[in-house]
Amino acid sequence: MSVAQLRRLPLHVSWRRGACRCSHSPSSSFLARGARAHYCSSQMAERLADCRREDTTSVDHLVIGAGVVGLAVARELSQTHSSATTLLIDKNQQFGMETSSRNSEVIHAGIYYPKESYRTRLCVEGKQLMYEYCAKNHVSYRQIGKLVVAQDKEKIEYLHRLDRHCAQVGVPAELVSGKRVLEMEPSVCCASLALHSPTTGIVDTHELMGSLLKDLTENGGGDFAPNTKAVAIQYDNPGYRVLVSTGDPDAPYMCIKAATVVNAAGLWADQIANMLASQSKHDWRSKYKLHFAKGRYYMYTGGSSKIKVRRLVYPVPDKNITSLGTHLTIDMSGAIRFGPDLEWICSNEDYGFDSSIGGKGSAPSMDAVAAEIKKYLPSIEPSDIAPGYTGIRPKLQTPGGAFRDFVVQEETDAGLPGFVNLIGIESPGLTSSLAIARMVRNLV
Repeated sequence: MSVAQLRRLPLHVSWRRGACRCSHSPSSSFLARGARAHYCSSQMAERLADCRREDTTSVDHLVIGAGVVGLAVARELSQTHSSATTLLIDKNQQFGMETSSRNSEVIHAGIYYPKESYRTRLCVEGKQLMYEYCAKNHVSYRQIGKLVVAQDKEKIEYLHRLDRHCAQVGVPAELVSGKRVLEMEPSVCCASLALHSPTTGIVDTHELMGSLLKDLTENGGGDFAPNTKAVAIQYDNPGYRVLVSTGDPDAPYMCIKAATVVNAAGLWADQIANMLASQSKHDWRSKYKLHFAKGRYYMYTGGSSKIKVRRLVYPVPDKNITSLGTHLTIDMSGAIRFGPDLEWICSNEDYGFDSSIGGKGSAPSMDAVAAEIKKYLPSIEPSDIAPGYTGIRPKLQTPGGAFRDFVVQEETDAGLPGFVNLIGIESPGLTSSLAIARMVRNLV
């Protein structure tokens, strides 16, 4: 089967991983699922080993995962290396069906994270690239700014530290008084101080991803194959052999030989890395283990006459920056939404709003949600908000654990040259996507 044939396969329902139940000791059913998964992976490895050369399609660059980061990487590789072949695959029916389409759609300024971290450096670079790209390619965006508001003495002290941090990393920001906040946003309340971030913005992520895909397939000569799931990977010095499932009953599997492989699988990135864990010199299973944080979004339904805002409004984040808090965002149509909150979950497919798989968690009441929002938007009432949607963040940070940075790593030191892991790409991954793509280009 050729890449062209792979692109033309009909849509199908992708394989889905079973949910786990959270507990301190694994249940027998969880262990059974683990045994079945191990058996399945062994079968796939054997199938990959049996692939004949004549049944193998060769490409220069294979990118696994068609979220915004994978799209940006594939686009960058296809346009930079015009004579090379680039294939982007995704297990879903189309691009961007997971984290990339279930977020706040914010172009972040780069104000929160340690100065030398990727989450700061790539965000600051990516922000500028994003604004330039959107303007050039007619992707809907607006640079509207945001306010981070403090409600007590401790949070006011944090804003002073944050202001100094912004100066150190070169990100425009200014402290504004409570009186000035009311002049800027009459509906917003703070104790006495807020930090204004003028370079924060919003973007239509679906337009952005569609534009990146067009760049890849029409302008870069690359290919995109949806409904194509990587199920086994083997280092085949030089390069890699990757077995994918296609959903085609006549040819359910296909082997791809790739000189370089980029793991941009988002919520599934640790599983993709684990396909090579036994061949790695490093302990990838613990180093790259992901934890999943679900966030609920709530839609404002109270009417624009009651609350009018022109900027994004954020509370002060928790001390480990696990979450930026239940903040107010605006989409390109002007609609207001609040979120995300944070709930640690076991399954990376647990998008339920009212409850979580295994019954361990449930949605907070509208009274509780409204109480959080009231801290900076005092006129909000529970009747003004309604359930919206959920998203899941792939976190290297453990519940209650310290800050963890993005992993953007070419794995020669692990004995796997030409394999690039992109793991734990949560916020500000959208903003950083074009900068991550440039970094990957330089790594391969």
